[in-house]
Amino acid sequence: MELTEFSQNLTDWFSGTGPLADVVVSSRIRLARNLAGHRFLNSCSVEEKAEILEQLKSVLMSLDLGDEVFYVSVDQEPELTRNFLVERHLISRHHALATGPRGAVIARRENFTAMLNEEDHLRLQVLKAGCQLRACAEQIDRIDSLIEARVEYAFSPRFGYLTACPTNLGTGIRVSVMLHMPALKLTNQIEKFMNAAKDMNLAVRGLFGEGTEAASDLYQISNQTTLGVSERHIVAEFENVVIPEIVEYEKAARRQLLDKDRDTLDDKIARAMALLQNAHLISSQEALFLLSHLRLGLNMHEHMGASTPAIDRLCALRASTEEQDRLTIRTINRLFLLTLPAHLQVNYGKSLDATHRDALRAKIIRDALTQQS
Repeated sequence: MELTEFSQNLTDWFSGTGPLADVVVSSRIRLARNLAGHRFLNSCSVEEKAEILEQLKSVLMSLDLGDEVFYVSVDQEPELTRNFLVERHLISRHHALATGPRGAVIARRENFTAMLNEEDHLRLQVLKAGCQLRACAEQIDRIDSLIEARVEYAFSPRFGYLTACPTNLGTGIRVSVMLHMPALKLTNQIEKFMNAAKDMNLAVRGLFGEGTEAASDLYQISNQTTLGVSERHIVAEFENVVIPEIVEYEKAARRQLLDKDRDTLDDKIARAMALLQNAHLISSQEALFLLSHLRLGLNMHEHMGASTPAIDRLCALRASTEEQDRLTIRTINRLFLLTLPAHLQVNYGKSLDATHRDALRAKIIRDALTQQS
């Protein structure tokens, strides 16, 4: 696999499209599965891990998964490649940092990944743009059934699918959405939301999942209950109740900014534009948060008809492309990816220290936000 085949392109699930896309960036469903007759990975020898890996790899690469797939030997890849795959959400950070035989089967369109020997023997995930959990569920259920026809999963009539972590026991399903919620942060309501999410038995994580902080005001919201409820119920409740309620909280905060705190909103967008258009050194974390404010301005203009001096100037920008397209959410999302550390280095062709990454990141953003004559 050549990373440059992917590194310049925007994955479909991060395109800024789909239902409720002004707040919901993407939907993901993950299934945890283990093979019958084998111990959980934390008790496996290296030889048993290698046996599990080869069995699952052989099955997955022989199936019609609906898209062309390729295999990555995660344990044999350099750190830069593993970090790149984490940045594109194709493998987890845990999978990148683990030891022993492990791999990943990845769809060319990046909407499906099977992680082999992650925390469980098999972790399947499907991703789509916007709020499309039911479509994710249909796709992953088909793939799971194809695999289960070829292997025997560890399953208990009483407890359901057996998993390494008790929190995944039962259905083994993790339903999650990535949400862009800058207005809740700007109106000082994010902590209130976090507490409400915990009361609803939801897990709130950062951009790259468990153990990471929210970057660019992006949060991953997922279920914590997998035992005693059906997969269909979990998906339906998330798509029809939980996510629409959270989206409305963020939209209410955006209306509050327009109605009662327009100066704060305008100042955040104006400062973000000024810094991103003129900075010569910018860190990854700072870039993500500043780009988040531009994304907020564009979304409020498109979905709420918002007009402030800073939003109007933002919407007048032209991205530095041959087509000179109007600056869009897709442009911002692409900058989110292109300016992440591993993406910068893959596209540059070699490893860079932090200062050189900060300089290159600033140049890429300046070029993209240059005003066209």
